[in-house]
Amino acid sequence: MHIDFETDVQRSATLLRERAGATPLPTTAIVLGSGWGGLAEQVQDAIDVPYGDLPAFPPIGVGGHAGRLLIGRIGAAPVMVLCGRKHAYESGDAAAMKGPIRTMAAAGVRTLVQTNAAGSLDPALPPGDVMLIADHLNLVQRSPLIGEVGNERFVDLAEAYDAALRVRAQSAAQALGRPLREGVYAWMLGPQFETPAEIRMLQRLGADAVGMSTVPETILARHAGLKVLALSLITNLGCGLADVALSHHQTLSVAEQAGGQAVELLCAILAALHD
Repeated sequence: MHIDFETDVQRSATLLRERAGATPLPTTAIVLGSGWGGLAEQVQDAIDVPYGDLPAFPPIGVGGHAGRLLIGRIGAAPVMVLCGRKHAYESGDAAAMKGPIRTMAAAGVRTLVQTNAAGSLDPALPPGDVMLIADHLNLVQRSPLIGEVGNERFVDLAEAYDAALRVRAQSAAQALGRPLREGVYAWMLGPQFETPAEIRMLQRLGADAVGMSTVPETILARHAGLKVLALSLITNLGCGLADVALSHHQTLSVAEQAGGQAVELLCAILAALHD
């Protein structure tokens, strides 16, 4: 199985090179979560590759995740854009995005920009805001590295979210006049939302936002030697912090309303990373 997986990764990376033709593959990739899909419309000269064409990529089964990969540029920045991710809650597999992350690394990507929709644990971080992830809490206590061998599986996560990349992101936000709060993201497995007691627990643990993705991909990316920058689009306050019933429909609705400004910020950040 391990040999088959590595073969699929290499086949996927080779296919991306073939589809790109004479265009060099970008060294920056972005994973689009809920609310961030508008970035795909900003990709110029896009080469569109369905996930189904890439043997190392999983099928996508969540609304708001398109399941296609774009190769192109946003402004002057060459980018590879992954429109959607597979979540651990779909199958219980924390390594659901192992194939795409390994494929990107094999194709020459060196920086991974992650995006997601998240719930806020602080009323001062309201829906519509964007949070720059400075650190995370793996509350699920599952690792996508189970089954790996060798000393490289013991990944140092002191720099899980690259400090230099965060400085550039902050500079881009300041240039737009957009305050960008940094915070700690807590990963909960889902797909159910948290209870009020769980939200209180997360607050006491020091989390600023909570969601159902990103942490496994960050671990996989760091294991593959990629630098990571991550952004959360706040779509709701955590259960018990507001008199609003939580649902995936509500998450997508708020994400759609706030997505335009979030994508504008992300475009500015990508330009700053390219400079």
